[in-house]
Amino acid sequence: MEFFLILSREHETLPLAELESVLLAENIDYKLNTISTGIIQIKTSNKEVYSILGERLAYTHEINQLISCTDLSNIKKTFSWIKWEDILGPNFAVRVKKVSYSEHVDCQDLERSLGKIIKNKVKEKSSVKLEKPSTFIRVLITDFIVLIGLRLVKIDKKHFFKLKPHKRPFFYPGSMSPKLARCMVNLAQIRSGDLLLDPFCGTGGILIEAGIIGAHLIGVDIDDKMVQGTIKNLEYCQIKDYQVFQADARDLKLKEKVKGVVTDPPYGISASTAGEVSEKIYQRFLESIADNMLENSRICMATPHYVNLKPFLKHKLKIVDRHEIRMHKSLTRIIYVLKKVNKGSSY
Repeated sequence: MEFFLILSREHETLPLAELESVLLAENIDYKLNTISTGIIQIKTSNKEVYSILGERLAYTHEINQLISCTDLSNIKKTFSWIKWEDILGPNFAVRVKKVSYSEHVDCQDLERSLGKIIKNKVKEKSSVKLEKPSTFIRVLITDFIVLIGLRLVKIDKKHFFKLKPHKRPFFYPGSMSPKLARCMVNLAQIRSGDLLLDPFCGTGGILIEAGIIGAHLIGVDIDDKMVQGTIKNLEYCQIKDYQVFQADARDLKLKEKVKGVVTDPPYGISASTAGEVSEKIYQRFLESIADNMLENSRICMATPHYVNLKPFLKHKLKIVDRHEIRMHKSLTRIIYVLKKVNKGSSY
């Protein structure tokens, strides 16, 4: 089967990296093709891929099943060839979107023309309904190709707005956005049933996103106020499968090794770091945490740009991916993905 996705363009590298990480985590066979900036075509034998991706992805807008490809000069002819009676439900709408296409196109006029072609073919079997149609036909116009698809998923971003840090029962300044937290969980290639650790859990934002996709959770913080706040936020989100307790991430000994670690360690000096500066925190944390991880598991962590992780990795962890997020003039946040390597392995 073939699908095309409309990715978010709010970040240059994270959306595609997140997509590939989820495909790998869920053991989905796939072949990707970049059609245009933010437009990705997927070929896979997995018929449920759209549902799996739709439930997990943060930096994707739409998932469409590919019906046909054409060019702008032949689009009406292509529409007339398609067997719409096999595709449409009781009603439908056609929506045209330009992506990286420089020439002028009257999208509304084209939508009306394409809708008429469909209506002439299906007669009374399906009617036009512009608001909340049962069948949504997506037409994407790029410089190279026009994609015609059946929209299967429009990813609802309301969740990310409803669970912004200041809207949760326990709030602390500097908390990570739910969208980035979900993306980082995905970059760690966690799936439902896996055991995930956040050793600097703060207000619990990362744990919430991991819990929503079905992970078993362990949260740790050196500050008991944060521990109690995380528990309050997890309960508010109706997440029950968790262990959250006070401990020091620099000297952590878990009873069970985890499949992934996702965390946003504190910057500078604060109560959550017991007065230790950030470089030393990262060094001691990374030395400790690798012993609590399964082989080939991953860490996804955020750091400020002025912290260099490489000197702290030694032989147990390897950097496999890196993304930069410019926060403001004086701070760029780096999202690292690290992999625990097998003993004696170079990767």
